Amino acid sequence: MTTDHQLSASEVSVAYGEVSVLDGLSIDIAPGRITAIVGANASGKSTLLRAMSRLVAPTAGAVLLDGAAIHKLPSREVARVLGLLPQSPTAPEGIVVADLVARGRHPHLGMLQRWTAEDEAAVERALAATDTLDLADRTVDELSGGQRQRVWIAMALAQETGVLLLDEPTTYLDVTHQVETLDLLQDLNHARGTTIVMVLHDLNLAARYADQLVAVASGRIAAVGAPSEVLTAGLVEEVFGLRCEIIDDPVSGTPLVVPIGRHRVRSAIGAVAGAAGA
Repeated sequence: MTTDHQLSASEVSVAYGEVSVLDGLSIDIAPGRITAIVGANASGKSTLLRAMSRLVAPTAGAVLLDGAAIHKLPSREVARVLGLLPQSPTAPEGIVVADLVARGRHPHLGMLQRWTAEDEAAVERALAATDTLDLADRTVDELSGGQRQRVWIAMALAQETGVLLLDEPTTYLDVTHQVETLDLLQDLNHARGTTIVMVLHDLNLAARYADQLVAVASGRIAAVGAPSEVLTAGLVEEVFGLRCEIIDDPVSGTPLVVPIGRHRVRSAIGAVAGAAGA
């Protein structure tokens, strides 16, 4: 599997009716790395991901996959290279987990749609990686929100693409499964060199797991770079309207955003300073 695919947006604009969502946005995704797209609600971050996955067609500019306009490429060709986990996926009523995950293999099936031992192995690897093997014979309808999310991620993994796009992959997950999911994606990146692009709400998790942060504000790129370069108190206030202190994460050494609210401000900042100096 080739993992050095180039994905970029060149002067991309997207509008829903009369409402402009992205405005001349350009970005090069770092191949073989993990990129997290962050931004406030309605900033355009999910629309950017949808445009890069060709779910949304730009009104101007182009998304390029290996130098070619992605919206002009055959669907099956794109699906062999680029996998997508959308924000709110829906499953056919009554479908069992194993069958849903198996759908990730469809782009790889030949003209006769023959299922091979490699397809079966890919599904088992995806179920094992997401700790959903014991759910394989259950219907998706009866699963909890967290279980469903892990099953959807398994389907994306079964596709075994060089580029994987995920829109809020930690949705519905408790904190333990959020960390386990991001650990899984980092393992996938390290083991296969898969290029991963994900929209995340949690700035601290984004900083811990991403090699590249893309901060989006009002449909434009506010900043791009390593978490240590992007996550500054000024940037967080500009993009999110949030006053904060930035300290080093005591576990990972990556930037840690500590919000400053209206209450207990003095004691909160004192505690932060004490923790940083400990």
